[in-house]
Amino acid sequence: MNATTAPQTRYLQLAGGTLAYDDTEGEGTPVVLLPGMLDSRAVYRHLRPLLTAAGHRVITMDLRGFGESSIAWDDYGPAGAAADALALLDELGIERAVLVGSSYTGASVVKAATTAPQKVAGIVLVDAFVENLPQNALMRGLVQLTGSAVLAFPKVWGWYLNKMAYPGGVTPEIAAYNARLEAALRTPGRKQATRGYVRGNSSPIGWTEGVECPALVLMGTKDPDFPKPEVVADRQVKALNGRKVMIDGAGHYPMAQFPQAVADALLPFLTEVS
Repeated sequence: MNATTAPQTRYLQLAGGTLAYDDTEGEGTPVVLLPGMLDSRAVYRHLRPLLTAAGHRVITMDLRGFGESSIAWDDYGPAGAAADALALLDELGIERAVLVGSSYTGASVVKAATTAPQKVAGIVLVDAFVENLPQNALMRGLVQLTGSAVLAFPKVWGWYLNKMAYPGGVTPEIAAYNARLEAALRTPGRKQATRGYVRGNSSPIGWTEGVECPALVLMGTKDPDFPKPEVVADRQVKALNGRKVMIDGAGHYPMAQFPQAVADALLPFLTEVS
């Protein structure tokens, strides 16, 4: 397969529904990329060819309820995504892989590393909520209010993506991608999945305890989701005994905004853990 060509969508049937994924195959180090909530695996569309060109096997997976996965599930929590990623490794016959989690699924790759350490060679957290700074009552209220607004008015999500998540402004290509994400919220039945994510716990306490594999923390210096992005990154590094790379000028989705910078940080880590 040409490094710039998107692989074909495949499906994994589980007891609770169907997960969509793709796989570049090959003999390189397997890397599983998980998107954040309300997103799709296509958020890695610019990063995947850079990793593939470097010789790695890249697998991207849609989360429950979004992308091309089935919508209705009993649970949309980060532990479920961890179990799904491990099930996908079993399906593909992969003994060990590096797991990359974005935002909501940062907790998922941490969970997978403690649930099945023999399968996880390393984890990468991209602008994740793991070990986030404690929220006061005002911040908790704002988060709940935002979640309710997204449920009622999908345009709120589109506004966040276009006006906040990408400091410096979005390109036409990113704007078109964001428009598709906003439209997906209006799909019949999607509100159930949306509610599961926006009212779920994206930053569970204590999950980093027991992680023994190598860990890399990537964080945008201008991520609007964190008042102090580097402080959160430092907390994650301390909890995971890992290392950090701050992506200068990036917001909440550096893999889409600055894919080359993310690849430059990720590739040495993959070489080391392989």
